[in-house]
Amino acid sequence: MDVFKSMSAYQHEQLVLCHEPSCGYFGIIAIHDTTLGPALGGTRFWNYESTDAAITDALRLARGMSYKSAVAGLNLGGGKSVIVGDNKRRDREALFRAHGRFIESLKGRYITAEDVGTSPTDMEYVRMETKHVAGLHGQSGDPSPVTAYGVYVGMKASAKVRWGSDSLAGKHVAVQGCGNVAHYLCEFLHKEGAKLTVTDIDQEKVKRVVSATGATAVAPEAIYDVAADVYSPNALGATINDETLKRLKVEIIAGGANNQLAEERHGEALERQGLLYAPDYVINGGGVINVYGEVMGWDHDRAKRKAAQIYDTLLSIYATAKAQGIPSFRAADHVAEERIKAMGNLGGIRV
Repeated sequence: MDVFKSMSAYQHEQLVLCHEPSCGYFGIIAIHDTTLGPALGGTRFWNYESTDAAITDALRLARGMSYKSAVAGLNLGGGKSVIVGDNKRRDREALFRAHGRFIESLKGRYITAEDVGTSPTDMEYVRMETKHVAGLHGQSGDPSPVTAYGVYVGMKASAKVRWGSDSLAGKHVAVQGCGNVAHYLCEFLHKEGAKLTVTDIDQEKVKRVVSATGATAVAPEAIYDVAADVYSPNALGATINDETLKRLKVEIIAGGANNQLAEERHGEALERQGLLYAPDYVINGGGVINVYGEVMGWDHDRAKRKAAQIYDTLLSIYATAKAQGIPSFRAADHVAEERIKAMGNLGGIRV
């Protein structure tokens, strides 16, 4: 791939490739934009099929974090890091301390936290090498509960726009992924009386969600064929693609995964098919809100109250999309870009 071409396509500021041979650490840190503040974004640990795939994922996720923070009204830029390898490996201290040293070399331009394949314990190792890390034990910790709550209220806002009521009682939600965010989300939905169909490649995670909520389990590929009211993607991205668009039998797409659209044209296709799409970086903003709360010294309740604002933010984005005749993801982009532009244009006070 042409790395500089990929960076310039969405105006990324920096891409750092990192290697520590003593522990087999290969890392990528992507910084998209720091206009609003230091770039914040979690560390993903994943066994990518290629270096190009890892770089592409880091760049896309970093951009999503810029927009996520901007839409949420946070004074943060967007970044992301990925560690390439088997996230099941048990000897993690040296790996994450190496990661912390590279983060420290950026001198505060980038703040990390946990993400797919990482945990608060991993962030404790990072903290041994740099202060530019959040999601630690005894502080904000696991962002999954707040992320899930944001997805839940965002799904309710979507229901209000689609059906005139934000009640999810009796609605059928097809949930792809049964990780931490999805587990909490399913508990919220179950408590309200929604019908759940769930799937994951990890059968132990599926069993835990089924046990807690009484959900029906299906095979991973079968989730796209479930006739439901809502499809909720909560695992890795790009599950809205050419193949799945032909199979989905729902009215709303609202979930916690990042980069749900394989390409932007799939967002246009959703609009043509009449499916209401909750832009991913808006509805899953609870995670970055949770981490920002840690940086700012908020307690859990304040972070949750901030995440509850995702409801009104989505209603506003849907209204803008309808008024301008554009897809919801375009409307969300405009909101994020306008805030970044406005803050970037602020001049200093002359004395």
